[in-house]
Amino acid sequence: MASLPTPPEQPDDAPDAYVGLAADAAEQLARSRGWDTVRAVPPGSFLTMEFRSGRINFQVEDATVTRCWVG
Repeated sequence: MASLPTPPEQPDDAPDAYVGLAADAAEQLARSRGWDTVRAVPPGSFLTMEFRSGRINFQVEDATVTRCWVG
Protein backbone atom coordinates (compact mmCIF):
# COMPACT_ATOMS: atom_id res chain seq x y z
CA MET A 1 0.00 0.00 0.00
CA ALA A 2 1.28 3.44 -0.91
CA SER A 3 1.98 5.88 1.87
CA LEU A 4 -0.25 8.89 2.30
CA PRO A 5 1.24 12.16 1.12
CA THR A 6 2.24 14.64 3.77
CA PRO A 7 0.20 17.83 3.39
CA PRO A 8 2.21 21.01 3.07
CA GLU A 9 2.66 22.99 6.24
CA GLN A 10 0.51 26.02 6.74
CA PRO A 11 1.42 29.14 8.67
CA ASP A 12 1.33 29.02 12.45
CA ASP A 13 -1.20 31.80 12.76
CA ALA A 14 -4.21 32.64 14.95
CA PRO A 15 -7.33 33.21 12.80
CA ASP A 16 -8.95 35.32 15.51
CA ALA A 17 -6.21 37.92 15.03
CA TYR A 18 -7.78 38.93 11.70
CA VAL A 19 -11.27 39.63 13.06
CA GLY A 20 -11.93 43.36 13.12
CA LEU A 21 -9.31 44.24 10.50
CA ALA A 22 -10.15 45.91 7.22
CA ALA A 23 -10.47 43.22 4.54
CA ASP A 24 -7.62 44.60 2.41
CA ALA A 25 -5.27 44.86 5.37
CA ALA A 26 -6.20 41.36 6.53
CA GLU A 27 -5.46 39.91 3.09
CA GLN A 28 -2.07 41.64 2.90
CA LEU A 29 -1.20 40.45 6.40
CA ALA A 30 -2.26 36.87 5.64
CA ARG A 31 -0.19 36.75 2.46
CA SER A 32 2.83 38.19 4.28
CA ARG A 33 2.49 35.43 6.88
CA GLY A 34 2.61 32.76 4.20
CA TRP A 35 -1.00 31.86 3.35
CA ASP A 36 -1.17 30.59 -0.25
CA THR A 37 -4.89 31.21 -0.71
CA VAL A 38 -6.92 33.99 0.90
CA ARG A 39 -10.68 33.75 0.37
CA ALA A 40 -13.00 36.61 1.35
CA VAL A 41 -16.74 35.95 1.26
CA PRO A 42 -19.89 37.77 2.33
CA PRO A 43 -22.05 36.34 5.13
CA GLY A 44 -24.37 33.53 4.07
CA SER A 45 -22.30 32.49 1.05
CA PHE A 46 -22.46 28.89 -0.08
CA LEU A 47 -18.96 27.40 0.08
CA THR A 48 -17.39 24.06 -0.56
CA MET A 49 -16.25 22.63 2.74
CA GLU A 50 -13.23 20.58 1.69
CA PHE A 51 -10.15 21.31 3.74
CA ARG A 52 -7.32 22.94 1.80
CA SER A 53 -4.03 23.33 3.55
CA GLY A 54 -2.62 26.81 3.10
CA ARG A 55 -6.02 28.52 2.73
CA ILE A 56 -7.46 31.10 5.11
CA ASN A 57 -11.06 32.27 4.83
CA PHE A 58 -12.50 35.64 5.80
CA GLN A 59 -16.15 36.48 6.21
CA VAL A 60 -16.36 40.15 5.28
CA GLU A 61 -19.14 42.61 6.14
CA ASP A 62 -18.85 46.32 5.31
CA ALA A 63 -15.18 45.82 4.27
CA THR A 64 -14.32 44.39 7.73
CA VAL A 65 -13.41 40.81 8.65
CA THR A 66 -16.11 39.48 11.01
CA ARG A 67 -15.07 35.79 11.07
CA CYS A 68 -11.96 33.86 10.07
CA TRP A 69 -11.14 30.16 9.70
CA VAL A 70 -8.51 28.01 8.01
CA GLY A 71 -8.89 25.32 5.40
